[in-house]
Amino acid sequence: MPDVALATPPGMLRAAWLVARKDLAIEFRTRTAFFSAMVFALLGLTIFYFAWDATAVAAIDLAPGVLWVIFTFSGLLGLQRSFGIEQADRAMDALLGAPVDREAIYLGKALANIVFVAGVQVVALPAVGLFYNVPLGAVALPLAGLALLAAIGIVAVGTLFSAMAVNTRLAELLLPMLSLPFFLPIVMAAAQTTARLLAGRPASEAWPWLRILLAFDLVFVVACTLAFPFTVEE
Repeated sequence: MPDVALATPPGMLRAAWLVARKDLAIEFRTRTAFFSAMVFALLGLTIFYFAWDATAVAAIDLAPGVLWVIFTFSGLLGLQRSFGIEQADRAMDALLGAPVDREAIYLGKALANIVFVAGVQVVALPAVGLFYNVPLGAVALPLAGLALLAAIGIVAVGTLFSAMAVNTRLAELLLPMLSLPFFLPIVMAAAQTTARLLAGRPASEAWPWLRILLAFDLVFVVACTLAFPFTVEE
C-alpha cells in the first residue's frame, strides 16, 4: 500500500502548490530577483518624478501611467527568472519527468510569479502616492483588487512566454518582445481604471475598462494553461 500511495501522482492543485513553494523558497533565500525588481521600480519612479513638469501635467493625470509602466517592466524581471532558475542544474528535466500534469507546473510557476509581482506592487503603490502626492488611501481597496487582476493577466502571459524563451540565446530580449504586445491591453485598462478611481469618478465609468481586464484574465489564464504542455515538448 505505501508503494501504491507514493506512486500516485498528486492532484493538480497540490502539485502546483509544491512547484510554487519551491520557487518561493529559492527566491526567499536569495532575494536577488525581488530586490532587483524593487530597485528598478523605485529608480523608475524617481526618474519619472524628476523629468515631470508639474506645470504641464497634473500629478493625478501622470501617476496612473507611471505606476503601470513601472509595474510592467519590473514584473518582467521576475518573469525572466521563473524558468531561468531551472537552467543551472537542468532542474526542468526533473520537473517534466515528475508524475504530475504539465499544466500543474505552469500553474505553480504562475502562482509563484503572482506572489513576486504582488510584492513589487506593495512597494510601488505607496511609492507612487509618496512621490506624486496622490491620495491613495480612499481607493486603497479597489486599487489593490485592480492590481491583483492586472498581475494575473501579466503573469498568465509572461509565464508562458518565459517557458518559450528560456532556452534561446536571446532570452532576455525575446521575453519582452513577445510579452509587451500582450501586456498593452492590461496596462491600458489598468491605467484608465486607476485614473477614474483617483479622480473619484463613478464606478460605471471604469466598468468598460475593468471588463476588458476581466475578459483578458479569463481567456489567457485558460489558453496559456492549455498551451503550456506544447511549449515544453522536445
